[in-house]
Amino acid sequence: MSVDDLIKEGDDVLLYLDLKRSYILKIDAKQQRFHTHKGFIDLSELRGKHYGERIDSSTSFSFYVLKPTIYDYVLRFARHTQILYLKDMSILISHTGIGPGKRVVEAGTGSGALTAMLAYFVRPEGVVYSYEVRQEFLEKATKNLERVHLANYVNFINRDVTEGIEQKEADSVILDLATPWLVIPHAHQALRGGGTFASFSPTIDQVMKSVEALKNEGFVKIETLECIVRRINVEPGKTRPETLMIGHTGYLTFARKVDKEGPTPSQMEKL
Repeated sequence: MSVDDLIKEGDDVLLYLDLKRSYILKIDAKQQRFHTHKGFIDLSELRGKHYGERIDSSTSFSFYVLKPTIYDYVLRFARHTQILYLKDMSILISHTGIGPGKRVVEAGTGSGALTAMLAYFVRPEGVVYSYEVRQEFLEKATKNLERVHLANYVNFINRDVTEGIEQKEADSVILDLATPWLVIPHAHQALRGGGTFASFSPTIDQVMKSVEALKNEGFVKIETLECIVRRINVEPGKTRPETLMIGHTGYLTFARKVDKEGPTPSQMEKL
């Protein structure tokens, strides 16, 4: 094992008990004990341990010390708005081709959950330009991004994105707004040739208006989908899907920018 795997002062750890109970903590000399319903954990015992090791609580329940992933952090973000589910974020990132070095415009920062995921994938050379009309949301999102050490890859912009997008030659524009169709003309101007567009909407009426606007602006490869994930309980002799699941969360609409010269997709459909 590498010395870099050793847990030290200031590190974050994920104390894992089971799928329903885990906790992210910062190793801090000021906090010596962490109390749970299964007894307390002596945090001083974590220093010098490797991630993946076991530690027992005061009542002899076993916890495992893991390194938190971006998934673990985002699940615990302080929030004042409904955030996208990670299943939707994963589809969004893969369909838009977001990766290291990309320039991404996001609108509808909210609590910064999607912002954090985008920043995680564009680092170390890329940047996320995140538009949010409400200052108090930006302040909370900034704190959330600082907590996961990703704020340096984000430019927060307190502005109504329906009035325009400052950036040009962006690789992607991603919207989580009530009226995405109002931003689509600005998105076309902001994107580079072949750039990717994505929008998350909870209702089909929003999707219909957005798709029509995309066609009118000359976008191509327009498609809408939803992602439904079902967890499976695996036990000998009684493996089956969980009784409860997250059903519909929203629709994801994707498109690509092309030159607007010539007939638009809407006009082509009428030929």
